[in-house]
Amino acid sequence: MLDIKFIRENKDIIKEAARKKHVKFEVDELLKVDEERREVLQVVEELRFKQNDVSRRINNVSEPERPFVIKEMQGVKEELKEKEEKLKGIMKDWQTLMLQVPNIPDMSVPEGKTDEENKEVKDWGEKKEFSFKPKNHIELCELHDLADFERGTKIAGFRGYVLKNEGAALSFALWQLAFKHFTQKGFEPMVVPSLVRKELLYGSGYLPQGEDDLYKTQDEDYLAGTGEVSTMGYYMNEVLPKDMLSKKMLAFSPCFRREAGSHSKDTKGLMRVHEFFKLEQVVLCEASHEVSVKLHEEINRNTEELIEILGIPYRTVVNCGGDLGLGQVKKYDIELWVPSQDTYREISSASYFHDFQTRRLNIKYKDDDGTMRFAHSLNCTGLPSPRILIALLENNQNEDGSITIPEVLRPYLGGQEIINKKQ
Repeated sequence: MLDIKFIRENKDIIKEAARKKHVKFEVDELLKVDEERREVLQVVEELRFKQNDVSRRINNVSEPERPFVIKEMQGVKEELKEKEEKLKGIMKDWQTLMLQVPNIPDMSVPEGKTDEENKEVKDWGEKKEFSFKPKNHIELCELHDLADFERGTKIAGFRGYVLKNEGAALSFALWQLAFKHFTQKGFEPMVVPSLVRKELLYGSGYLPQGEDDLYKTQDEDYLAGTGEVSTMGYYMNEVLPKDMLSKKMLAFSPCFRREAGSHSKDTKGLMRVHEFFKLEQVVLCEASHEVSVKLHEEINRNTEELIEILGIPYRTVVNCGGDLGLGQVKKYDIELWVPSQDTYREISSASYFHDFQTRRLNIKYKDDDGTMRFAHSLNCTGLPSPRILIALLENNQNEDGSITIPEVLRPYLGGQEIINKKQ
């Protein structure tokens, strides 16, 4: 959410942001409702003042004057009730429109409508030249009994899966490696809820636009698709000491996504599943564009380093305007090389928001001069599982069907070096 004063004074910038993000939003409609809101609010405040004034007078008037003052008060009270009801309806429209205002993308964000127009900014690692046709991760999982998709579907329905044997062990190993990697960089570890209240999803920007991709409970709570939601809610409605910033948190949680609109995409395997696990970097920092940009590069680099430790070829892209969310100022995606598909697939996103989320969630700090400011927020995927297993297994397969376990993971697997076919 942006400051309404900023929107009033910069409506052309808002129009340009909507154009670049390919978002349908009419800022003139919001400003019209805002003008009406301010006019009615002023009347309401004047009537409240008048009501208080009449209330004071009624105790100081003579008995003959009292009926006239009481009648005057009833008139003010009725008019005030009418205007308050009108204001309530206007406020509902105003708040709905305010939640649709797109944040301003950074000048460095490229033009484009879809992820196909994202721009590569980095390419790391050598793609292994196989002397044989590489198996896909589903074939490797079935060959080595690492996952059971058939029984997973029996248990959980479409896109269900069960990780087994080294498939499960590799997941625990990856979590432990990532935990060590990020905590050594000063991130405070947290295990956060997946079940969250609606206001946290509005606050972090996943509602109202992302409703179709969320699971809802009968109590009107939701299952979050990322630990970012709970972690941002942790400091909701609080004023943080400035010396706490920058606050770096590493959130682990189960995650749930309906994958709405993706019914025909990646229907088999571990790419698009409804339930998964994720380590997420979440940062709150002072309200400075320069600090946000610096931290954005830092958290994206943290994940790149983890992928490099695992030895998986990847590329980093900067997302075009049309591939940004409503609140994102800028975003990077890290994509891992998948040999069986001869392409890169997304594994991580790093975003910064300025005060878009914190204004909605009311997360502030007091600056050195005593000024109260909304903090800035950022987040970046640390490690998603089981998706990470796709590139890990495929890039480390051998001609005989075995899979070489990356050296950095072996200490977490009792020193095991190779995954061989089960007898």
